[in-house]
Amino acid sequence: MINRILIRIKVIQMLYSFMLTRSDFRIQEAPVKKSRDSKFAYEMYLDTLLLILKLSGRKISPKDEIPNLATAQILPAISNAKMISSLASNSELQELITKYNRDLSQYSDCLIYLLDEISESAAAKDYSKKRKKTIAEDVSFWSVILETILLKDEKFIDAARRNEDFTIAGFESGIQMAIDTLRNFYDVKSAMVNSRRSLQDSLEQAYKLYAGLLLLPVDITRLREEQIETAKDKYLPTADDLNPNLKFIENSLIGAIENSKSLNEYLKENPFSWENDYYLVKALLDNILKSDIYNGYMSAKETDFQADCEFWRNLFKEIILPSDALAEALESRSVYWNDDISIVGTFVLKTLRRTATDSDHSLDLMPMFKDEEDAVFGETLFVDAINNADNYRELIDRFINESQWDTERIALMDIVILTAAITELLSFPAIPVPVTLNEYIEIANYYSSPRSGQFINGVLFSVINYLRENGQLQKSFDNKK
Repeated sequence: MINRILIRIKVIQMLYSFMLTRSDFRIQEAPVKKSRDSKFAYEMYLDTLLLILKLSGRKISPKDEIPNLATAQILPAISNAKMISSLASNSELQELITKYNRDLSQYSDCLIYLLDEISESAAAKDYSKKRKKTIAEDVSFWSVILETILLKDEKFIDAARRNEDFTIAGFESGIQMAIDTLRNFYDVKSAMVNSRRSLQDSLEQAYKLYAGLLLLPVDITRLREEQIETAKDKYLPTADDLNPNLKFIENSLIGAIENSKSLNEYLKENPFSWENDYYLVKALLDNILKSDIYNGYMSAKETDFQADCEFWRNLFKEIILPSDALAEALESRSVYWNDDISIVGTFVLKTLRRTATDSDHSLDLMPMFKDEEDAVFGETLFVDAINNADNYRELIDRFINESQWDTERIALMDIVILTAAITELLSFPAIPVPVTLNEYIEIANYYSSPRSGQFINGVLFSVINYLRENGQLQKSFDNKK
C-alpha cells in the first residue's frame, strides 16, 4: 500500500528535520577574543582530543610514532570504538593539528603512565566487559576518563604546565570543551536513531490512516441511520419520515467493511475510531446528502454490490477526500496525515475498486508494503543520505550556477531533496535514472519554492553527467523498470 512515492516524501521530511536540528560532531572554533585563559583552553581542548586518539592507539599525524602500548590492556576494547573511528577521520581536526602545530610532544613522558592509569580504572574494566558497545557507552567512558583522570592527575597537569600559556582555568575549560564535543557527537547519533524511528512511525501512521479512512463509511452510515430513526419519532413525522428510502444505510459495502477479516485484525492491534469526531462525520454526511452523487444513487431503481462500491468510491473522490473538515480533523490527530492524505486516498480508491470486483464481496486491506525491497527502501535511503550528506553537499555546490543562485541562500529543503536524489541514484542501481529525476523534481515543485523544480532539474542533470563521466553511475538514462 505504501509506495515509493510516499516513502520518498517521508524520507525527505525526516531528513529536513534532522539536518535542521543536528549539532554535528564538529570541532569548536577558536575564540575570537584571546585572553590567556581562552588561548590556552583552546590549545588544551585540541590536545585533549588528540590524546584520546593517542591513548586509543591511533596515529595523530602521518609522522606520529605510536609509543609502546604493551601495558595498555584497555586498548583492545577501545581502539575500534565507533566514536574513536569518527574522531580519527574528522578532517577538521586534522587541519587544526597542522594549523596549531599540535604534536603532543610535551606529554610524551606521561603517555604510558596515563595508559596504565586508564587500563586499571574501574571505568575501563566495566567498559571492557561490554560485548557490543554503543556510541553512548563510548562517550560515557571517555567523559568519565577525562573527568576523573586527566582533569585531576598531577603528573598530567605538570606536563600541561610546560606550555608557557598554561592557566589552571584554561586547563579545566579545555578538558570540559572536549567533553562537550564528545557529548554533542552522541546527541547527533541519538538524533539519527530517533529520526529513523520517526520515519518508521510515520510510515506506520500512513497505513493507519488508510485503515481509518476505510472505516469512515461505516460511521457516516450509522449517523444517517440514527437520523432516520429520530425522524420517525418527531412530533409530526412526514410520510417520507415514516417510510424512508433505506438504500443508503443498506449499502452492501458497509457490511463488507464491518466484516473485513484483515481490517478487523489490523484494528485489533492498532485501534482506531471516529467516535470522537462527530462534527466531522456530520459535516461529511451533510455534504453527501446534498450531492448529485447521492441523489443519483438513491433514485436508481436497482443496485448491486459493484454499484454500491462505486457509489462510495465516488463519494470519497469528490466529497470526502477533498473535504476541509477532514483535513482539519486529520491535522489534530497526527502531524503526518495532512501530507499523506492525497497519496493514501488513492489507495483507498484502489481498494474500493478491487473490492467491487471481488467474487466473495469481501474487502481486503492492501499489504503495508508491496515487497521486502519497498519495506527497507525508506530506511536505507535515509541512512545512506545522512552518511554521505557532506560529500553530496560538495557535489551539489560544484554544479550550482553562482550567477543564478546564491549558494548561501539556497533553501535547506532544496539541499535535502538533492541529497536524497543523489543517494537514490547511487544506492539503488535498479531504479531507473528518469524515475529518480522525475520524482524529486515533482517533490520539489510541491514542497519547496516556485523555482525549486527548475533548480533541482539543472543540478541533478549536471551531477548525473559528472557521476557517469567518473564511472560512479552505471545506469543508462533510458532504463525501464
